[in-house]
Amino acid sequence: MFAITAAATTPDDPLAGLVLGEYQEPEPPPGWEVVEVRAASLNHHDLWTLRGVGIDRDRLPIVLGCDAAGITADGREVVVHAVVADPDGVDETLAPDRSILSEHYDGTFADRVAVPTRNLVDKPAGLTFEEAACLPTAWLTAYRMLFTRAQLRPGQRVLVQGAGGGVASAAVLLARAAGLHVTVTSRDQDKLDRALALGAHAAVASGERLANRVDAVLETVGEATWSHSLKALEPGGVVVVAGATSGFNPPADLGRVFFRQLEIVGSTMGTRDELVRLTRMLDATGVRPPIDEVFALADGREAFQRMLDGQLFGKLVLRP
Repeated sequence: MFAITAAATTPDDPLAGLVLGEYQEPEPPPGWEVVEVRAASLNHHDLWTLRGVGIDRDRLPIVLGCDAAGITADGREVVVHAVVADPDGVDETLAPDRSILSEHYDGTFADRVAVPTRNLVDKPAGLTFEEAACLPTAWLTAYRMLFTRAQLRPGQRVLVQGAGGGVASAAVLLARAAGLHVTVTSRDQDKLDRALALGAHAAVASGERLANRVDAVLETVGEATWSHSLKALEPGGVVVVAGATSGFNPPADLGRVFFRQLEIVGSTMGTRDELVRLTRMLDATGVRPPIDEVFALADGREAFQRMLDGQLFGKLVLRP
């Protein structure tokens, strides 16, 4: 079968280790099954893997990709949950053996992928395979940040730092559909304009003072926006952190944290049950993931270059 793999890791030149070509067919162990991939979407995780972050060299080569939608051998149309774990009655994102596809097991950028049967979620008929393939990482991350970790309710205010990325775009659409007031930030005016077109109520330059403080901030940028995130919160507000693309060592500002009784909460991926609820929410509301561009799987190097360059709004999708 055809696949896109990481054959080597290079921190300064991630695409140097990218290989497109023939790869062995998946051999599912008991409790797993093979899904014929109809669409898969890119995430920054794929670039981190190529840089050597979160992957052991002895696992190379490995098929890249966390997200997919496809068809099982018995004709079931499914979305693939990317978190592989034995939850044993707990949230699988907290399971000690947790990993995501393309870390310990071959990922989704291939004609076929093997996954645990419990990781398969029915795809609503109203979602295309391309739309469904956008959900398991970026959209599920945004859903968990908003509704599980921040516990936001209709009428509350949320700030989304860094408009334009997959998580941020998902957060804007999901928050607006849930009746939240949404503010976004970016250094790029075009991305602010696009966020407003998606449904954000307000869009401000990064670091600019908000007209009203918010109940929660969704933080995936890190150092560059951290101080602004804390200043933007109402007393008792919460920052939900799911990434730090600009750096992992922001100023602590502990005085503000304890004096205003702020909460700082981590969030990673999401559970299978949350993915089920996310697909149902999209089916009920008509909200759909914005897709920047769809590439043939064989043109995957071009898609990776687009992500590396950062000139995109929404998701990049690969189609075998």
